[in-house]
Amino acid sequence: MSRRKLQIRDLTLRDGQQSLFATRMTQEQVDRVLPYYKDAGFYAMEVWGGAVPDSIMRYLSENPWVRLEKIKAAVGDGSKLTALSRGRNLFGYNPYPEEVIEGFNRNAIRSGIGIMRIFDALNDVDNMKSTIKIVKQNGGLADCAISYTVDPKFSTKQKFRSWIHFKALPHDIFTIDYFVEKARQLEALGADMISIKDMAGLITPVKTGKLIRRLKEEVRVPIDFHTHCTPGFGLASVLSAIVNGVDIVDTSIWNFAGGPAAPAYELVHIFCHKMGIDTGVNPQAVVAINQELKTIRKELSAFDTCKEFPVEFDFTKDKLPKEVNKLFIKAIYCARHDREEELLEACQAIEKHFHFPEPDEMVKKAEIPGGMYTNMLAQLKQLKLDHLLPRVLELVPLVRIKSGCPPLVTPTSQIVGVQAVNCVIDENKDQPFFTTKSIQFVNLVKGIYGRTPIPVDPDFREELTGVREETPYDTRNYKKQENTVFEDYGDMKLAENEKDELLLELFPTVARDFLQKTVEEKYTENILQIEEEKRRKAREAREAFNRLSPAEKRERLLQGLYSWHEVSAPEEENLGRS
Repeated sequence: MSRRKLQIRDLTLRDGQQSLFATRMTQEQVDRVLPYYKDAGFYAMEVWGGAVPDSIMRYLSENPWVRLEKIKAAVGDGSKLTALSRGRNLFGYNPYPEEVIEGFNRNAIRSGIGIMRIFDALNDVDNMKSTIKIVKQNGGLADCAISYTVDPKFSTKQKFRSWIHFKALPHDIFTIDYFVEKARQLEALGADMISIKDMAGLITPVKTGKLIRRLKEEVRVPIDFHTHCTPGFGLASVLSAIVNGVDIVDTSIWNFAGGPAAPAYELVHIFCHKMGIDTGVNPQAVVAINQELKTIRKELSAFDTCKEFPVEFDFTKDKLPKEVNKLFIKAIYCARHDREEELLEACQAIEKHFHFPEPDEMVKKAEIPGGMYTNMLAQLKQLKLDHLLPRVLELVPLVRIKSGCPPLVTPTSQIVGVQAVNCVIDENKDQPFFTTKSIQFVNLVKGIYGRTPIPVDPDFREELTGVREETPYDTRNYKKQENTVFEDYGDMKLAENEKDELLLELFPTVARDFLQKTVEEKYTENILQIEEEKRRKAREAREAFNRLSPAEKRERLLQGLYSWHEVSAPEEENLGRS
């Protein structure tokens, strides 16, 4: 009887380093692990998209397209390379016209991407349609991700006030039925696989099991499960997904796993080994990658959000302590029988043994992404209002409901978070809520970003935006970025090819600075090459002149075939005087 297969998507080089080290891995650091990845046998490697293009231009002065192409050249066809894209919005806030979406996806696939993970911050399927079509037309696989989120969590006070005013608070929005229906819609549009993308790590093991079972019953394409460990559910929920028949799970390698990142592959491997499941991954290659990652993590210490390294552990030869081994066995049993509390206790004890970060209780309680929480806190600290954080957290559900209950994923998590802070600022000034508002929040309520999970109250929309009806973004008003020509640099263009033009469209400010620096470097390099070419020709002329007899030298000089500066060595100067 053949063993069950489970495919693994490795997140280390994108989500892993983004979650733990602010996306600061240099090309040189990436290059050091690629030879091992070639032999690792991961089904897929997430290496691009997300914050990678922006960060490596902004902080490392590196070209995103070059990074992708170098990874592809090193890994070859050993694993499919994966990128992350926000559908119609790509990397920005506003939707892009079709030609930009087509250009980006076509070039990404040509440069090495095999799977494009497509998601929308509102789970608006219409925002994903064109990308699905374009990816498939260009030979890529369309991985359609549904952003997992939970219903707003209201305080007792908010519930009481609602009851006093006879207004029912919305509930049962993000049900199992909601996610399954989204999956069915995406499958109908041509999705090659469906991902449950739990960016905040909020999905519990029991809910994971129920969702995976329903998806496996009602959707024919493979199902991928993606989560994070921030609130402490990650490892247990991944195990629950596996025992309930998921096809692919996302993991990171040991030293780039846990905490804000995904669960460690090595722990998943141990579970799979005990359950007779084959991941197809080469364990020795993973050990080699992890050894190099430890060195790289030390080099990235200035950006390390967790600081403490996990315990050194070689899962190919180190024996588990008896008590820890029992925890793995217990966790499998509890996952199979939906015993959630015991499952969580076992998985968190396993992670504690290996010194992975403890669950973030504040994020768990607030039920928001860790990045959203830290951004709100930073905003309040800047205003010296950080003591008002509890009030901000209390207002997040109100802001979500007012804006149509968007999932808390980039960029809507930041839009909602900033607006919750703005509401507290208004309250502090004895002003009505939403007196202070960001243009992004106004656009969200207006309908610019797409259709929200629940309708926005038309009265609120009119009060906030001046229009009563939902108003989609009109790409006909889109203005292409100017491609500057630098006269001082020999009429070189800011963007010299389509890939540069796309960087300029997708990251206008960052790409402009990066590309201008590239132009300056190329111009300087050209000047140096021209000077070096002049020196080479002069050297060759002197060498040719020196091979002549004295009579031939005088003859050449008199004929003007050589100028004095071309042969200005001491011997030739004496020759001229004689």
